[in-house]
Amino acid sequence: PLQPPEEEPSWGPHRLALLVPFRERFEELLAFVPYMHRFLSKQRIRHHIFILNQVDHFRFNRASLINVGFLESGNDTDYIAMHDVDLLPLNEHLDYSFPEAGPFHVASPELHPLYHYKTYVGGILLLTKQHYELCNGMSNRFWGWGREDDEFYRRIKGAGLQVRRPSGITTGYETFQHLHDPAWRKRDQKRIAAQKQEQFKVDREGGLNNVRYRIESRTDLSVAGAPCTVLNILLDCDTNETPWCTFG
Repeated sequence: PLQPPEEEPSWGPHRLALLVPFRERFEELLAFVPYMHRFLSKQRIRHHIFILNQVDHFRFNRASLINVGFLESGNDTDYIAMHDVDLLPLNEHLDYSFPEAGPFHVASPELHPLYHYKTYVGGILLLTKQHYELCNGMSNRFWGWGREDDEFYRRIKGAGLQVRRPSGITTGYETFQHLHDPAWRKRDQKRIAAQKQEQFKVDREGGLNNVRYRIESRTDLSVAGAPCTVLNILLDCDTNETPWCTFG
């Protein structure tokens, strides 16, 4: 279904920026965009899907991509979803509406098919733009896979915010479809130089205020009738600060 005109009151006043960090997962993207457009439209959620495509030669940096997506998402959106491209919500009762009371973790530990520890906030997390700014976004120091969500949980708590999670969902670990095939698509879990020690530290200085990037191109397109915007993003890295941003 197409999104309604702005004056349609049944869709509410808020507009979601769905931020999807991405690199070389085109099969998953072809499934994700039309599925999420239909899912959100059924909930009457005004939304704009942003594919945050990292095209530089550094290691993948999910957190920095989300920071860039936040900064580039425009003033017509007032809340964000940090959303993995390989996680599809199957239960129509999962709520993507405006999280006014605080960060809302859609992919909660008791529902996510893989990650079940109580401080987990990855997969799918909703925040108002005001709350994301209050946290200064995410740390830019996490190159490679993992740990950026755990650091962000500590930022949320440090900002005095309370993470909320779905209630009344009875589908358990069948609530989401996880598209990732670890045998076919291996994650970059290497720990280089001082990265092993640094990954457990709280970054008290970096975030939205110092993410370094350039937009190579911005393309509006349609996937099976579902609109999205692809941002080709060149991240930059200070190798003195984080030498583990490269494999070399």
